[in-house]
Amino acid sequence: MTFKTEFPFELPRGFIDEEGQLHRKGMMRLATAADEILIQRDERVKNNPAYLSIILLSRVITSLGTLEDISTHTIETLFAKDFEYLQKFYQDINEGKMDEEVMPGE
Repeated sequence: MTFKTEFPFELPRGFIDEEGQLHRKGMMRLATAADEILIQRDERVKNNPAYLSIILLSRVITSLGTLEDISTHTIETLFAKDFEYLQKFYQDINEGKMDEEVMPGE
């Protein structure tokens, strides 16, 4: 049995890039201990603890539409509904709420 480490998602509204292209489907990987610990050293988080979620999501989202480099700017410019969706999705996959997605025998 292998464990699924990346999970597809679809944003409720979508991210609009600088060219006006809408991106809704993406992939998020499971977080590592480093993802959660190292970002606490970031000055942006020290100055504003709420920024932790922005940095964390930029680390674990591996793609969004045709975008493969997800920056903190990308996360900062998401619509609030999409940001909330991604925060919940992050919790769900990392707390094991999607373990039924584990495929036996793969």
